[in-house]
Amino acid sequence: MTTRIDEIADGIYRISTLVKEVSPPVGFTFNQFLIMADAPMLFHCGHHKMFPAIAEAVAKVMPLDRLRWLGFSHVEADECGALNDWLAAAPNATAVHGALGCNIWLRDIADRPPRALGDNEVLDLGGKRVRNLDTPHLPHGWDAGLIYEETTGTLFCSDLFAHGGDVPALTESDIVAPGIAFESRSHAMSLTAATAPSLRRLAALEPRLLAVMHGSSTTRNAAASLTALAAHCEREVRSALGPAH
Repeated sequence: MTTRIDEIADGIYRISTLVKEVSPPVGFTFNQFLIMADAPMLFHCGHHKMFPAIAEAVAKVMPLDRLRWLGFSHVEADECGALNDWLAAAPNATAVHGALGCNIWLRDIADRPPRALGDNEVLDLGGKRVRNLDTPHLPHGWDAGLIYEETTGTLFCSDLFAHGGDVPALTESDIVAPGIAFESRSHAMSLTAATAPSLRRLAALEPRLLAVMHGSSTTRNAAASLTALAAHCEREVRSALGPAH
């Protein structure tokens, strides 16, 4: 495995590890995002076993003990498996998550108490502003949430638009079709009546950059891409319900 780091927007760094054994033969990237600010934040902590490689990449940008906030979308190994490794490496860092996630698992798992964020609550990092967005079951998990960095217009969209391969950090190519193709094979998303409305809520933010956890991030048609994914999910739900719906 090789871990690389790229700046994809002003002060937004993508840390990416290609794992060839996942989704062979092309492999699958696991990405974390470092938001540089007065109080830096890491979104996605990565797997516990990948911590040394990810930490080495972050250390090329800043000392690990400068980290102040650790975030993730939902409870899953690639989202937060290394959470306590990061808490040990960054003694002044605090995990942040939606209130529901804090209540149902994070307060029990984290080695230090987390900070619960309300839906639409803004966390001021000093030079960057992160808005918490509760998105239950999007992409999956009751506790799921995403974040939106307001100064760069970056939506950190977790598993949405996931696609495989050793892909560039940033692309102007379409990610909707590859994302839908991967979803059609993996069925990773939770498709509910709330899925399409939640995606349209994200599109209404009019993000400039989609920071994708698995695959390339993109500045191409970000809001339109979310709207297209919403339409796809809506069609899938209607198809599953049958002709009467």
